[in-house]
Amino acid sequence: MALTRLLLLYVFATEVLDAETRPIDFVCDRESRRGINTVVAMEAALADCYALSTLPFPVQLPCIKVHKASWDNKSHQEKQGDIMVSLEALAEGVRSVRLVRILPGCASSLLERLEHSINNYLHILTHLEQVSMVSPGLSCVPQRSQSMKTVLWTYNRLITGKLEWLMSDLIDSCPPLGQK
Repeated sequence: MALTRLLLLYVFATEVLDAETRPIDFVCDRESRRGINTVVAMEAALADCYALSTLPFPVQLPCIKVHKASWDNKSHQEKQGDIMVSLEALAEGVRSVRLVRILPGCASSLLERLEHSINNYLHILTHLEQVSMVSPGLSCVPQRSQSMKTVLWTYNRLITGKLEWLMSDLIDSCPPLGQK
């Protein structure tokens, strides 16, 4: 049962980014953004995968704390860069855990799904037409954790926090309803 659910969730997660979807569609459609966020499904899969509750070594967590006034004073490019630096560091940590250790099937599959999810967001942010990339340093002193639950929770906070705030800033670039 758990393996079947994991397989179905993996298939869904790998098919979320349709080849026809453009990054601007991601900006303009909040439901698309909610649909690509598979953290809840990964948390459910984690509950069935005891082998991954503690990671073999700590993973750098994304920077999720925001001083609202400072965030509002950043350019779109700086905000995008801030999010991408956090996503890249998380992806590297997840990749390291996945590649360094031989893990049971559910653990390996869940880490692969998480890495794929992170890379989907990186792909979208990289290809936003109206935002040119600025590579800032991290906006916080990075924390590390060996708890997969903490990694997923922090990743979700980055997606539902900073990323959503950036999308709110960019919504003005969306075409009027009915035009694409």
